[in-house]
Amino acid sequence: MAQTLCEMAIEVLTTADGREKTALSRRHAATWFATRDAGTPLDVGRGDAPLRPARPEEPELRDPRDVPKRKPGSPQGRIALLHAVAHIELNAVDLHWDIIPRFANVKMPLGFYDDWVRAADEESKHFNLMCDCLEELGSHYGALPAHAGMWRAAEDTVDDFMGRLAVVPMVLEARGLDVTPGMIEIFRRAGATSAVDALETIYAEEVGHVAYGSKWFHFLCGRHEKDPKDAFHTLVQRYFKGALKPPFNEEKRAEAGLPPDFYWPLAAQ
Repeated sequence: MAQTLCEMAIEVLTTADGREKTALSRRHAATWFATRDAGTPLDVGRGDAPLRPARPEEPELRDPRDVPKRKPGSPQGRIALLHAVAHIELNAVDLHWDIIPRFANVKMPLGFYDDWVRAADEESKHFNLMCDCLEELGSHYGALPAHAGMWRAAEDTVDDFMGRLAVVPMVLEARGLDVTPGMIEIFRRAGATSAVDALETIYAEEVGHVAYGSKWFHFLCGRHEKDPKDAFHTLVQRYFKGALKPPFNEEKRAEAGLPPDFYWPLAAQ
């Protein structure tokens, strides 16, 4: 009997090794889209997602204040930067699979599942691109300590569907649109063409992930007769610690369906 989409998601969430997790993620995404293309989509089903996903023994996870500051001008600093991006991408794989079983009790169109399976598939590719870049530089994912706070947004919004969409794609992933061009420039100056190519792929595809968040947030606001901007401000102030940090990539944010009056009122002055 075919697995449900929720069962597939939970299988990814409970796989610890990063390369194994992302290989499984990509296989399950391919299965989902094959059944969609055939007109016989899998059942979404139901399932209990773990509060925290399985993780490899390394990297050592530390409080964000205890992770060493990166100095990207040096080779070791560039390795640390790639390692940090790999860690973000692995968390993103789990975040995008987690939203499926976590909120499976809410009736959603099949397009919602298409978007988050596609996002998880792309994040899986991004993690592997970063791992390849690290290995090219003689390092690997797990070689450095990493940020333990990445999953906090998921735990804080464990029973708030709109809160999850507001904080994860529309705040955290939108932040990636702001900072990635600067990272690309660091690796371009260093002549690290593999890293530049990988980060440009990530930058192009992350716009879509922010857009999925905005689209489905607006969908739920419409369903519940809420004003999207007011709801976004309320939820971000509830779940996101601190102010949003400018400068903002207004062009890419607009492309992803995030107008300035959503984020500027929440910005650090």
